[in-house]
Amino acid sequence: MDIQNLEQWMNNIKVTNLVNADVEVVNNTPLVMMGKGRQGAVFQISNDICVKVFGNTEDCDREYYALSLGQETSLFPKLYGKGPLYIVMEIISGVDLREYLQSQPLTQALSAKLIEMLITFKEIGYERIDHHKRQIYLQPDGSLKVIDVARTIWRDRVYPYPRKLLTSLGEENKAIFMAHVQEMAPELYMEWLHYIRMEEISRQITELLLPQEPDKNKIKNLSNSLLTTADEKNYVVLLQGLVHKVFKEEWIKTMLARGTDPEKVMEKIDKHWDKLEQSFEARHPQDERNYNENRRFKGDRRSSGDRDYRGGKHYEGDRGRRSKGAKGGKGGKYYSGNRNDDRDRRDDRRDKYKGKGKKRH
Repeated sequence: MDIQNLEQWMNNIKVTNLVNADVEVVNNTPLVMMGKGRQGAVFQISNDICVKVFGNTEDCDREYYALSLGQETSLFPKLYGKGPLYIVMEIISGVDLREYLQSQPLTQALSAKLIEMLITFKEIGYERIDHHKRQIYLQPDGSLKVIDVARTIWRDRVYPYPRKLLTSLGEENKAIFMAHVQEMAPELYMEWLHYIRMEEISRQITELLLPQEPDKNKIKNLSNSLLTTADEKNYVVLLQGLVHKVFKEEWIKTMLARGTDPEKVMEKIDKHWDKLEQSFEARHPQDERNYNENRRFKGDRRSSGDRDYRGGKHYEGDRGRRSKGAKGGKGGKYYSGNRNDDRDRRDDRRDKYKGKGKKRH
């Protein structure tokens, strides 16, 4: 193959991507175009070598990488070279599966080869374990070859079953193929059937939701009840709770990273926050603040369902006060109460030191 001529030819072929259509091609070379698709066009160089020219470098790089992953198998065309917008590769002959099934039956042997194809996709590292029947070619010896594999890699989301293959087979051959899978690989069949059913349910839900128009005025009016910044006193309470939550979470992360015991971490946080609150109360007497019993969130200190970062322990209600009969007892695994005023603080400290012969502080 004359590389020099190849470079000149590539400079005289222009491929442009179109939206939801095959590429547009301007060919000012003697090369004959064999076909085109959404990402590029294929030109024949010799009897067994072709060049695929792309409209952008990303598609070119993607397909070259996908093909390179399968070079140790017999499933993919051999690679001979690459440029910024082209790939030189083996020509795949034979008959594609779409044409084959128009006149020939889908046998169990062919179904087995399709399953093996998907297994190879999985083994070489493809994200999408799937392929359309028109991109699968049967060879004279009965083996399979595949082309256009760019979209099998670099994907964030894929169907968890070979949806494209099954859909492309048509309803009759899809049923035949699934029956073959059920006989040869029953667990695989059950998993695919599960995903097919989930897809059907999802489609039914979507069909119900799409036509519905929400009452925007109703939502706007009702959503006013969720606003919190208009009431300045309540806003201060909420903001205090937010700061407290962030403070507690970050301190716990830091202390646990240092290997500190979780209970000691919580105790230190409680003591530190007590000092901050006592300082605030000394500078702002209750009659000045006029927040009454709503000075803090109910359950602000350790809200229901909060978990310790290491032990998976629950904290219910506000911090530090153990409820009578609470699970975990002295160990402090569960807490309840709402120490919002001085009376609750006195009760808490009395409970804490009762029977220990210690003086209250």
